Amino acid sequence: MSKVSSRRARRMMKQMGLKMDELSDIERVILQGPRREIVIEGPAVTAINVQGQRMYQVAGGTVTEEALEKKLEIPEEDVLLVAQQTGVSMERARTALEDAEGDLARAILMLTAG
Repeated sequence: MSKVSSRRARRMMKQMGLKMDELSDIERVILQGPRREIVIEGPAVTAINVQGQRMYQVAGGTVTEEALEKKLEIPEEDVLLVAQQTGVSMERARTALEDAEGDLARAILMLTAG
């Protein structure tokens, strides 16, 4: 098996439309999804450009992963509606909506059944 010189390798990559650049100033890469976040500290990042399409390769570094809690936001109109329909205070209506994960019908049923 013969070795390919770095000059020849660069020439072959250029002929294929492939360009690679080391991004040495990157300190942290953060990947966020709806339920978790992955943080990579001190990675080696390479930008690869293949025929106009840019891709990134991330290698190494210290990886930490954490689950994200999604805060439920309940509109004031919903709280008011539940309070009016059930005859309870706004605070109690808000608590019922939080327990019902924002479901109006379920919150009203919880307050009227108990």
